[in-house]
Amino acid sequence: MKKQISSETDIILVGAGIMSATLGSFLKELDPTLKVQIFERLNQCGLESSDSWNNAGTGHAANCEMNYTPELKDGSIDIHEALEVNTEFDISRQFWSYLVKEGKIQNPQDFIHSCPHMSFVQGADSVAFLKKRFEKMSASHCYHGMEYTESHEEIAKWTPLITDGRDPNEPIAMTRMITGADVDYGALTRILIGALEESENFTLSYQQEVIDIARDSNGRWLVTVKDTVLKETKVISSKFVFVGAGGRAIELLQKSGIPEGKGYGGFPVSGIWLRSDEASIVDQHHAKVYSKAAKGSPPMSVPHLDTRIIGGNKSLLFGPYAGFSTKFLKHGSYADLFKSVKPGNILPMLDVAKDNMGLVEYLIGQVLQTSHHQFAALQSFYPQALKENWREVVAGQRVQIIKPDKPEKEGILEFGTELVSSSDESLVVLLGASPGASTAAFIALNVLQKSFKEQLSDGWEAKLKEMIPTFGIDLKVDADACRATRESTAKTLGLEFI
Repeated sequence: MKKQISSETDIILVGAGIMSATLGSFLKELDPTLKVQIFERLNQCGLESSDSWNNAGTGHAANCEMNYTPELKDGSIDIHEALEVNTEFDISRQFWSYLVKEGKIQNPQDFIHSCPHMSFVQGADSVAFLKKRFEKMSASHCYHGMEYTESHEEIAKWTPLITDGRDPNEPIAMTRMITGADVDYGALTRILIGALEESENFTLSYQQEVIDIARDSNGRWLVTVKDTVLKETKVISSKFVFVGAGGRAIELLQKSGIPEGKGYGGFPVSGIWLRSDEASIVDQHHAKVYSKAAKGSPPMSVPHLDTRIIGGNKSLLFGPYAGFSTKFLKHGSYADLFKSVKPGNILPMLDVAKDNMGLVEYLIGQVLQTSHHQFAALQSFYPQALKENWREVVAGQRVQIIKPDKPEKEGILEFGTELVSSSDESLVVLLGASPGASTAAFIALNVLQKSFKEQLSDGWEAKLKEMIPTFGIDLKVDADACRATRESTAKTLGLEFI
């Protein structure tokens, strides 16, 4: 049966999180005449993975996250992925700086603060690993200024909570990048959405759930939207659709019917934090301190003790403790995982289950952990921690990608983010989790380059270079450009520069 179209638009963005807010901001800066619509099923923007308390706000620059720098079988350290993420964050810094200069962001300190990023390890083997990692990373201009120490006294100066009460003979080591940041992606999402709402030809509709995406005979996309309050549905025709709906992206990719999406599935991982607002503790720790991940654990569960600055108030978060839920979103349904299983992805999902029993066992172990065990993990970071100063808070859901990988294997578990597009790039679906929010601007650039090639060659590229001055420059290679952009964006955003 032919669908009755209620309206037409140029762009539909599904989900009002940091991804849609960022891509929408790019598009409206490049062409203010574009008709852009965002549909969000909740009653406010940025309430899922972008929410301030649902992510660590690391400002992922791959400074401290050791899962980006694996040790290879020959004992060498691979920093390839770290360099990619590190310079992708520079794209975000440039975009935010542009918006500050344009008056779209009034005060950068509403969402970003300078905060050192540190890696911390315990035990002789891990100390040896961190030293090798430091030597490899500090040799790159991208990690100019990285410091390393095995001295308890020096670590006490950097992060007193880490050494207070610790055995002075315990082998420990730490690296520090004072150029790191804490980013409140919930606040940033609201800032970007607020600026968009002041522009022409833009609408954002809350409590509107996208329930279907289908292609019409003219090549346009018919997006069916349900009003969750009035229970009414409507169909909007659009030239281009971006799905940045977090855990719901898998379902909408499947409903679109594009061959490129066949075989994709998702594996949900939940998280729990311990949080302290006790000033006497919080004031002693100004850093994001990451340790090594447990064997078999997903990247989002790498233990870390984080300074968070949200709404002008400073807190500490420790965790996250990974868990398992069949929900794909924090505000989702326990049926999400089961509904995502389709004939086309059963084999990839079974293949991943077979090859990732270590992850399954790890998650079961996390779920069965007592509060005593959880607190013991915090005390390995902060030996003098007292239970009465910490409370448990639930973090957001993440959905790791199960990706078809023929002919070698049926499926693989992917821990990053990935764009899945229709053959003509008019439908783009973002899957995955970390480092997501921190690289939203880089992801938006990828979408623009794939889906708006004509517009880029017809005049957008000049404007894009105004927004992202290093567009087309490889910052991993060009040390002068890397240093220049970091100096400029640090000044605009109020960050440290060395």
